[in-house]
Amino acid sequence: MSIVITLDVMLAKRKAKSKDLAAAIGITEQNLSLLKQGKVKGVRLETLEAICRYLDCQPGDLLSYQPDDKAAARETDSLPDQH
Repeated sequence: MSIVITLDVMLAKRKAKSKDLAAAIGITEQNLSLLKQGKVKGVRLETLEAICRYLDCQPGDLLSYQPDDKAAARETDSLPDQH
């Protein structure tokens, strides 16, 4: 996937525990674990806001875009020829 979730990095920087974050924002530890691993299809903005509030960070501190090989190939294929 092209969106990389770096929640585990921010938790380490803030010396916060997943268990405490999950309790503070009202989600299960299991769902938080899935989010940390990037195994979710989406995240509610309300949840993202709560995480940012708890960790005192910005959404960009938790999410980054890294194109995968397939996405890069599709973009290259869709570019017009420049002759």
